[in-house]
Amino acid sequence: MIPFLDLKKINEQHHDLITQAIDKVVKSGWYILGESVNEFEDKFATYCGTKYCVGVANGLDALSLIIKAYGIGEGDEVLVPSNTYIASMLAISSNGATPILVEPDLNTYNIDPLNIEALITDKTKAIMVVHLYGQSCDMEPINEIARKYNLKVIEDCAQAHGAIYKGKKIGNLGDAAAFSFYPGKNLGALGDAGAITTNDEELYMSLKAHRNYGSHKKYENIYKGVNSRLDEMQAAILSVKLDFLDGENNHRREIAKYYLENIKNEKIVLPKAEVDNQHVWHVFVVRTNDRDKLQKYLLDSGIQTIIHYPIPPHKQKAYAEWNHLNYEVSEKIHQEILSIPISPVMTLEEAKKVVEVINKYE
Repeated sequence: MIPFLDLKKINEQHHDLITQAIDKVVKSGWYILGESVNEFEDKFATYCGTKYCVGVANGLDALSLIIKAYGIGEGDEVLVPSNTYIASMLAISSNGATPILVEPDLNTYNIDPLNIEALITDKTKAIMVVHLYGQSCDMEPINEIARKYNLKVIEDCAQAHGAIYKGKKIGNLGDAAAFSFYPGKNLGALGDAGAITTNDEELYMSLKAHRNYGSHKKYENIYKGVNSRLDEMQAAILSVKLDFLDGENNHRREIAKYYLENIKNEKIVLPKAEVDNQHVWHVFVVRTNDRDKLQKYLLDSGIQTIIHYPIPPHKQKAYAEWNHLNYEVSEKIHQEILSIPISPVMTLEEAKKVVEVINKYE
């Protein structure tokens, strides 16, 4: 069986360094907001090209805290792509604001800048972009629209660690950016973890307090904050793995390049990577009219696949008030997509097997 993603094999590559990092934390006697978190925050901010980084407990908290710190809430609207993981919307609605869904570009699966301006109202406070599947959104026109209407731009970077748009890394393309380090991400922890990057000093200081019960100083609380702190152990592990991220992303690109050049089946629609955009291929998504049939065929042939994602957010029970709405492009994507194996430890031989099997699909 060719696994969709072999996390054990990915982390075994760094076993000795991870063990040393964990041992250092254990021996330090300091386990919350200590040296390891400070080190990772500095290291990740430098990697993304931003002034600041704030480590938090997970990616959803990262998004939620940005919205909270900006004071976006009841009566406000945030534009967000209709084609995304539900966390993007949960972060908005959990703060009392209303998500306004924007249809994606069918070629890139990301938010379509041409669909944004018509949805802006006097209640709109921000545009949340989601760099889906590992490819940056087309940020230039999006930032132009944001400037025109004085809106914040919030990046959801959960699937695109290290992706580049016109020479700049994601996480440094808007006002603030949220990252998830869930184990399956391109930069994955050994548990839940997240971070926020920004160049806004005022936001940075606010976020540092908001993640820590609303406090900069113990027992003195200036905000109604939360407990969402990146812990020392995960920070230490992430610092180790960050050193290998670009190399692992390059390996993903090699596998993706092989797929793009060699999968030749008229029933399969391949993903498109924009010229000015360095995709990091968190997942390699194909489309076909009979997705379930293709998935069964691949499984029967020893190839594991996953659907990212089978149900669009507006059709989830959690947003029952939206179930009657139709977002045709997003629904088409959710009905047709299938993610085939790609990872930093996938071999070219495995990729060749995947291509051979897909090309024989009828």
